[in-house]
Amino acid sequence: MDRVCRTDREYGEPSPGVRLADLAGGTRASMKFWRIEPGATLPTHRHSNEQIGFLISGRLVAVLEDGEVPLEPGDSYVFSSDEFHGAENRSDEPAVGIGVLSPPRNAPSWGDDRAASEPEQTDPIESDE
Repeated sequence: MDRVCRTDREYGEPSPGVRLADLAGGTRASMKFWRIEPGATLPTHRHSNEQIGFLISGRLVAVLEDGEVPLEPGDSYVFSSDEFHGAENRSDEPAVGIGVLSPPRNAPSWGDDRAASEPEQTDPIESDE
């Protein structure tokens, strides 16, 4: 069994205000933790991975090729392989969730994949940073 503890996570910021960390992953799927700060945008993009996710807290607007869909805490979603998508946090609180990609994916193609300069010392789910 592989285990990823909270203290083992390494956070990257592939786009301003968008933080990602790898969680557990296998040969057929990988899980990501994400946090999108108020006013931040996850750039629109496509990838060959199927992606499912769950919004733990906060609110987002999913930006799709043919419109927008609001997401609230407790909502889950799926993006098909090669579906155009992104997200905007138009609220005044961080949006926090998890996503699962199949097949596994490492760094996103839409960001500059700059790693955080220091390991995260606080839990981004609870942090107001």
